[in-house]
Amino acid sequence: MGKIPCPLPFQSKQKSINSDQFHPIYSDLSSSSSLSLSRSSSSLYSQPSLPSVPSLTPLSTHSELLSNTFCASTFTGLSSSVFCLSLAGKHLYTGTSNGEILLRNKDPLNQEKNHSIVVAQKQSKSSVKSIVIFGDKLFTAHQDHKIRVWKIDNHDDDIEASNQNYYRCIATLPTLNDRCMRLFSAKNYVEVRRHKKCTWVHHVDTVSALAISSDNSLLYSASWDRTFKIWRISDFKCLESVWNAHDDAINAIALSKNGYVYTGSADMKIKIWKKEQGEKSIHTLIATLEKHKSSVNALALSTDDSVLYSGACDRSIIVWEKDSGGDKMVVSGALRGHTKAILCLCVVDDLVVSGSADKTVRIWKKGIGKSYSCLAVLEGHNGPVKCLTASLDNSNSNSNSNSNDFGCGNSYVVYSGSLDCDIKVWKIWVP
Repeated sequence: MGKIPCPLPFQSKQKSINSDQFHPIYSDLSSSSSLSLSRSSSSLYSQPSLPSVPSLTPLSTHSELLSNTFCASTFTGLSSSVFCLSLAGKHLYTGTSNGEILLRNKDPLNQEKNHSIVVAQKQSKSSVKSIVIFGDKLFTAHQDHKIRVWKIDNHDDDIEASNQNYYRCIATLPTLNDRCMRLFSAKNYVEVRRHKKCTWVHHVDTVSALAISSDNSLLYSASWDRTFKIWRISDFKCLESVWNAHDDAINAIALSKNGYVYTGSADMKIKIWKKEQGEKSIHTLIATLEKHKSSVNALALSTDDSVLYSGACDRSIIVWEKDSGGDKMVVSGALRGHTKAILCLCVVDDLVVSGSADKTVRIWKKGIGKSYSCLAVLEGHNGPVKCLTASLDNSNSNSNSNSNDFGCGNSYVVYSGSLDCDIKVWKIWVP
């Protein structure tokens, strides 16, 4: 995998990739989800925006901060589209459409260690949809309906040291023990389609998203089979399955520190769940948020969990804030600027980062009152931006942004993965 510096603005000399050609990646849905297919595939296409939701972004040009933002590097050489990214320590993990899981040093300026190793090379040949890391365990969600658990024998800062200690797949969820325990009781079976049943511990369609609870004890998985499941991390046992949580594929899941679960679906709804306290201890529906007019593709919570951001095919990012009583989520407004579907969101400090089928990344920051400003529009990808992750930049002293020239502020690093098979690393300076 090579590295190509690309200062902003990026003017690609390559032939632009038409986002329509990426439509087949959504054709892996089972026959039981034909409606889900039509809505999920629409996430790469522009849908009508939301005239009923007020805009939180003023009609003005972008801030002067755009000049303090640049593309530090482009990681090239991948053989397939980038579907998910995850940061852990000094490492950046990448999941691709052909089933590869790649590891590289997240610092693009570290030339000695700036190469990738293959954690898993097409073990299942199934697209990697989501990656989360906890301690010495790596969890990956796949298109083949499974969740795989990898043991990290050495999480050393040195990429070569990590390569020498092979990442071992230690479990596939549901585990064999979980499956055997459910086989002999009729109450453990659910109807997944006409004349076909399976045990409730199985996902029966693509596992689209993963999240780990704030106490690091539970793994949540969301699927295009319209369910989300809860797994105990200590022994990988499936504790609960919320069946028919939505009317269509679930594309995103987000967890708050106080136990609320947010799910976003192709049925255009966001649902809020809370675990009941008591003997049953199951998740129950608390509220349904309905403002989007097309498939909800991405969710992200603010650092204090008081604001929920949702991105959809309607080109808008809706901002949901807790009401004065602190009990309900209400619409504050929408962030507009992308010209096609919102595919991914992430939050770092008080910044919101969005990626879109319009091939751009936007950086948003909350201003006075409820207003937001778009600090930068990052251009350079030749395909839809499918995934994002971001962190504070701890290498200011080595950064090319010359942040000291702009006074006090914070520097951030944003990683964007695209269907053009590239990962771009952006340096963001915010006074």
